[in-house]
Amino acid sequence: MREICFVTSNTNKVVEARKILGSGFRLKQARLKIPEIQSMDAGEIARDKATKAYEKIRKPVIVEDTALHIRSWKGFPGPLISWVIMTMGIGGICKLTGKDRSAKAEARVAYCDGKTLKIFSGSVEGRISETPRGRKRFDWDRIFIPRGEERTFAQMTLAEKNRISHRAKAFGHLKKYLESLKT
Repeated sequence: MREICFVTSNTNKVVEARKILGSGFRLKQARLKIPEIQSMDAGEIARDKATKAYEKIRKPVIVEDTALHIRSWKGFPGPLISWVIMTMGIGGICKLTGKDRSAKAEARVAYCDGKTLKIFSGSVEGRISETPRGRKRFDWDRIFIPRGEERTFAQMTLAEKNRISHRAKAFGHLKKYLESLKT
């Protein structure tokens, strides 16, 4: 069984990743303090964090960065979503989003083993809800409604969310890559 360190302080991310990757991988959470660059490119952020994380622990690592692009805000806040939530809250995002509520959820997962650095992407089109709805797992899960749904990610079961989410897509690509290394 392959052991990989998932560098994150968010246990909910680890729970989701373990479900997506399945039993063939042992995902160990590593809570490292890694300075995060600020960029509108989630891939650049993930690449930088993965490199720094590997340099600290010298074992295969994964990191993940997400972004929420709101069309009426010209793609802002993107990967800066956590800063926007800290400033105005998710309710503020709902209030300030105009008539065009369309949005895109995006995840970038970076894998680094010292020799290889790979970035895996996943995205889901959707819209911003009028008000926050559902249980809090991740802050903006309560306001993002994926295309074809009437429920936010936070109103779905974990299994339902993991069938369609941006994170599930990115980790699904990572899983295929890691399985290809076994052969």
